[in-house]
Amino acid sequence: MIETRDIDSTSNWRVSIIGFGLMGSQISQVFALHGFRVIGQDVDPNQLVRGMNIIRNGRYGLESSVAKGRISAQEAEEAISRITTTTSLDEALLESDFMLEAVIERLEIKREIFRRAGEISSKQALLATNTSTLSIAKIAQGLPANTRSRIFGMHFFNPPQIMKLVEIVKTDETDEGILKSASVVATKLGKTSIMVKDIPGFVANRIGILVFSEASSLLEKGIATVQDIDNAMKLGYGYPLGPFELGDLVGLDTRLRNMQALYEETKDERFKPPSLLRTLVSEGYLGDPKLRKGSKGGYYEFFGLKRHSD
Repeated sequence: MIETRDIDSTSNWRVSIIGFGLMGSQISQVFALHGFRVIGQDVDPNQLVRGMNIIRNGRYGLESSVAKGRISAQEAEEAISRITTTTSLDEALLESDFMLEAVIERLEIKREIFRRAGEISSKQALLATNTSTLSIAKIAQGLPANTRSRIFGMHFFNPPQIMKLVEIVKTDETDEGILKSASVVATKLGKTSIMVKDIPGFVANRIGILVFSEASSLLEKGIATVQDIDNAMKLGYGYPLGPFELGDLVGLDTRLRNMQALYEETKDERFKPPSLLRTLVSEGYLGDPKLRKGSKGGYYEFFGLKRHSD
């Protein structure tokens, strides 16, 4: 069993977040608020600037949290002071105790990041991916045994500042000491973790995407409107957001990529992206325009409906 560094004091841990887009930057904010030293990495220097702006001024950013009384202004400043950024993957990985990869859902890119992490990071470092659809074992395939044993999934949900669930995904080779440390990290972040075996889509996304798929089928058949389907799931099943509201929040291009990746992994027709979703994305409807810069809107705008939040 791999012995990882003691995590009693989070300030002693260095966390590297690889990929500083929406999820990577938001996850960085969560780690920093809970005392971890964070280094965010992205090959695009402009994305590092955008990511820091998301942390400071985003819908769930630090300024919003201060305004709502969730944290103090001092806590926000301390969190920012714990985050540094770099375009260098090697710099981010050096002396890392915990790496979380949050780049685009492309197997070859992720595999190269983990190959490099295995070479550069500490031999006790936790190596996690935030993938929501790809097989963890496939990401680890062909890498040295000491690297494969440290790789696992740590799937946060959007927005990670608010959502309490984290899926910890284990392969047949993931070391038990690594998994134990991952669970401790999740607890330190104020999250509830569930342990999941490595299957495409894991647990929550498989169920959530099937709900979205069936909702899309009902919409395309004219059974009910976007608004009525969303209301059915919120008022009938207690969902905080309906399937289309959630899709617009996550981003319809992201939802399309995730469904396509899951379909390619499983060849299960239930996960095949709906034709309407493809149409919206191709026409520039990428999600809620308040959240997605440059988007024409999402399902509500496409059908000329008023959002509940408007």
